[in-house]
Amino acid sequence: MAKLIRIHPDNPQEKAIDQVVEVLKQGGLIIYPSDTVYGLGCDITNYKAMENLARLKGVKLDKSQFSIVCNDLSHLSNFTRPISNSTFKVLKRALPGPFTFVLQASGNLPLAYKGKKTVGIRVPDHLVPRRIVEKLGNPIASTSIYDEDEILEYTTDPELIAEKWDKLVDVVIDSGYGDNVASSIIDATENEMVILREGKGDINEFL
Repeated sequence: MAKLIRIHPDNPQEKAIDQVVEVLKQGGLIIYPSDTVYGLGCDITNYKAMENLARLKGVKLDKSQFSIVCNDLSHLSNFTRPISNSTFKVLKRALPGPFTFVLQASGNLPLAYKGKKTVGIRVPDHLVPRRIVEKLGNPIASTSIYDEDEILEYTTDPELIAEKWDKLVDVVIDSGYGDNVASSIIDATENEMVILREGKGDINEFL
């Protein structure tokens, strides 16, 4: 059964964050809040957890496209190839924010990402996932939680999420209602940025 942990979105309790980090360190899967929709994630350095995440999404790990959630841009050079000054300026202006930037992957990514030419980077404008990543010491893999409902693409109520995913994940974080619009995905592998998915946020404000 998944543990439901309530964490205040603006003032996350250290003890609760520590609980989540401990679960991640042990290879657990979590559902966490963000500035867009609730996400499903695990520790990117734990290969077994990454396999479980892929299985849950119904994809093979080597075919998966999990983005990584960072708490800021300081670790960017660990996971991506060098980027131009102009691209970095856009990222600095737009993040934290509701964007996933697709960048060229470096060879330093953990084993589960080996062979990937690109990687999606997220720095959500939400304290809870950023504190978790900061405490964990490395990013978490991330994917959105889709809803099978024909009208609602994303479930916004954490209690309903906990009910549905109860036997599939280890922790569901309740930080109040989520949004039902996913992040905008921006291809930043070239000098000219290309919008791959229109979601929350307008990247043109930062270009």
